[in-house]
Amino acid sequence: MSGFAHLHVHSEYSLLDGACRIEGLVERARELGQTAVAITDHGVMYGVVDFYKAAEKAGVHPILGCEVYVAARTRHDKVHGVDSEHSHLVLLCENETGYRNLVKLVSAAWTEGFYSRPRVDRELLTQYHEGLIALSACLAGEIPRALRRGDFDGAKAIALWYRDLFGPDNYFLELQDHGLPEQKAVNPQILRLSAQTGIPLVCTNDAHYLRREDAQMQKVLVCIQTGTTVDDPSPMAFATEEFYLKSEEEMRALFPAVPEAFDNTVRIAERCRVELEFGKLKLPTFDAPGGDSTAYFEQLCTEGMHRLYGESPSPEVTERLRYELDTIEQMGYVDYYLIVHDYVHYAKTHAIPVGPGRGSGAGSLCAYCIGITAIDPLKYNLLFERFLNPERVSMPDFDIDFCTEKRQQVIDYVIRKYGADRVAQIITFGTMAARGAIRDVGRAMAIPYAQVDTVAKLVPNELHMTLDKALTASKDFKQQYDTDPTIHELIDMARKLEGMPRHASTHAAGVVITRDPVDTYVPVQKNEEAILTQFPMTTLEELGLLKMDFLGLRTLTVISDAEKMIRRRQPDFAISQIPPDDEKVFQMLSAGLTEGVFQFESGGMRNVLVGLGPESIEDLIAVISLYRPGPMDS
Repeated sequence: MSGFAHLHVHSEYSLLDGACRIEGLVERARELGQTAVAITDHGVMYGVVDFYKAAEKAGVHPILGCEVYVAARTRHDKVHGVDSEHSHLVLLCENETGYRNLVKLVSAAWTEGFYSRPRVDRELLTQYHEGLIALSACLAGEIPRALRRGDFDGAKAIALWYRDLFGPDNYFLELQDHGLPEQKAVNPQILRLSAQTGIPLVCTNDAHYLRREDAQMQKVLVCIQTGTTVDDPSPMAFATEEFYLKSEEEMRALFPAVPEAFDNTVRIAERCRVELEFGKLKLPTFDAPGGDSTAYFEQLCTEGMHRLYGESPSPEVTERLRYELDTIEQMGYVDYYLIVHDYVHYAKTHAIPVGPGRGSGAGSLCAYCIGITAIDPLKYNLLFERFLNPERVSMPDFDIDFCTEKRQQVIDYVIRKYGADRVAQIITFGTMAARGAIRDVGRAMAIPYAQVDTVAKLVPNELHMTLDKALTASKDFKQQYDTDPTIHELIDMARKLEGMPRHASTHAAGVVITRDPVDTYVPVQKNEEAILTQFPMTTLEELGLLKMDFLGLRTLTVISDAEKMIRRRQPDFAISQIPPDDEKVFQMLSAGLTEGVFQFESGGMRNVLVGLGPESIEDLIAVISLYRPGPMDS
């Protein structure tokens, strides 16, 4: 390994504070000849999997960690004024045990310790310290804070407590120098503390951006977060431009007298080895009657087949069913089908409208037989392989639509059945899109609103629009960029921040169900009352966890309400009685009268319907299949 590794780094997932983009971070470390680098975001692990993958790909050794907040008293104390003080502590994973413990710590900090920030306390650290290496952190760490109060004995007691907990080889005193007067005062005391206690030193740079010239970009981020401007920044903003990913030479020049503090970074880096496991399924188990889920699944499918296709179905049906059963059993998805069947059955028996099926799952005969879908895949020649086949790498996915108003009832049922600790909703990150980035940056740079608004509106309002695309697509936008220096600076800054995560929210449909408590696998957090995974949907799938889509569809609510109103006059009316070839329906669609008809509402879709004049359900299938960006160009 090279002679220095950065062990204290904030990526873009220290939301609106860290400005190290993950891809750029591993590239920059490699450029500097550093063979290892860490990620230690504030209180979260959002970026660890992306970072791990990017580092492995770039041939840089990833060190997974987190800068946690330590509560002033315990994580349960939440008294205004007393407990708003929290200290920083850097934790790095030495091995898989450490990774699992960090996941537990970060999760508990959110679910139990949250008070303005997610907080851990000494009790949690005592419970989950194994496999972790701790560093005493920046000026906001407990020890620098005690030293700044002039309490050397207090600082020493804290340091010894951490050393005794983590072990003499697993706790380090952190030295930093960003040219701040407070650090100049504290550092000699830290050296003295190390000399008296024998606790080893480590030098870090609390990197929040990649290069010195990115200091302004990070300042803008903090202004966006705190609602301040660069002319009058918040106290959170840094006073110097030294918080970047420095070279080994730059770092060693800061503390030439303690070379061991730099050598220790490499020793730590070499010890931190975590292997994340991708692609191995970790499905929850379904508690089947009789205890044998495969036998129960086969029984449900066979009963359904006879109900739908009669006592002696054709060989086409029986062979297809056998083929599907073999594939599902061989790939280990029996419990998956049973779990979906169970909550769809719950909805159907509790007057919760459920969609007939959508997406590739409708190609499964087994799904049709057990009532997950209501579409005969044989009648429409639908392929099972699109949903599930031995070559398929990604997880299969049943998209189930529920009435918007009662969707939560189904999720609540799943939580009751599998346990609140085994079901979580999924995080999603709102990113700074083109127009939004301009507005955010304009506010932070104190540019008058009217001027910013005019520029933002010149960005074409299209899907996947970026500022670089806008500069070629919009003449007026390009002209403003070329002629007005303020606007030039605004757009350049917005380009740097575009696509960065801005805030976390709850995914509209995704729910994850796990065999053991969710925080055994991934870190979780609280968003109001909901428990969310800290990893987004694609990451969860890569880690082999089962995610389900509970989509809320207003159309189902509308149909259900209409059905109830018609029944006041025709008590035995049911939507299922309307034949799929009802002529009046096709006349309505051909006239483009499709407001409120799911997937047929857009202007473009109406034009296609009017032009085509569909006469059968097959025509509608063709329209929906072909009305996509690729096929429509042909």
